[in-house]
Amino acid sequence: MNNPIRLYMSMSLDGYIAGPDDRPGQELGRDGGRLFNWLDDRESDGPSGQIYREALATGAIISGRRTFELAGQWQGDHHDGVPILVLTHEADDADAAPGHARFITDVEDCARQARAAAGDRPVMVHGAGAAQALLRAGQMDEMEIHLIPVLLGEGRRLFDHLGGDHIELDLVRRLEGRDVTHLRYQVRRVEEAA
Repeated sequence: MNNPIRLYMSMSLDGYIAGPDDRPGQELGRDGGRLFNWLDDRESDGPSGQIYREALATGAIISGRRTFELAGQWQGDHHDGVPILVLTHEADDADAAPGHARFITDVEDCARQARAAAGDRPVMVHGAGAAQALLRAGQMDEMEIHLIPVLLGEGRRLFDHLGGDHIELDLVRRLEGRDVTHLRYQVRRVEEAA
C-alpha cells in the first residue's frame, strides 16, 4: 500500500480518546491529557520517537470538524504545510478554513483528495468522527492506536458510532514504549474478511 490512510489516536484501555467535558479551553476533557504522556518521549530514539517521526512524515491530514476546531484549527498548518482536509457534515461559503486547510463534505471525495495530495506518503487521520466515517465508507487502511494503561471511565469514545457491521483487523506491528503500547492494525477489506 503506497500511501495508506492511517488513523493516529491515543486511547485509554476502556476506549476513550478524551476525558469527559471536552470543549474549548479543556480540549482533552478532564484528565484526558493523561493519554498523551507518551509524547514526552517524542524526541527519543525509542518507539515513541519513531512513531512521532512517522506521524510527521505524513503527506496530508484528514480531520473531523470538531477535532479541527478544538485544536484551534492548527492555525492552518498541522506540520510542514501539508494539506488539511476537514471532513464535515456541511460547509458553506462563509466557512473559511485557514492556511492549508479546506472543508470537504463527502467522505470518499475527501479520501481521494487526501491520497492525491499526500503523493507517496501516508495520510494521517485525526478525530473520532472522521475515523468512523472513513471506516464506514471502507476508506481507512490502517490504525495506529497508542494504547495507554489507564481506565478513564468516561469521556469521548473512539468507536461509538460504527454501525452494525463488524470490521476485521490484522495486527501488523506492536511497539512497547514507556507508559504506552503502539499498535498498528491493518483494516481488512470486505472481500478479505469473507
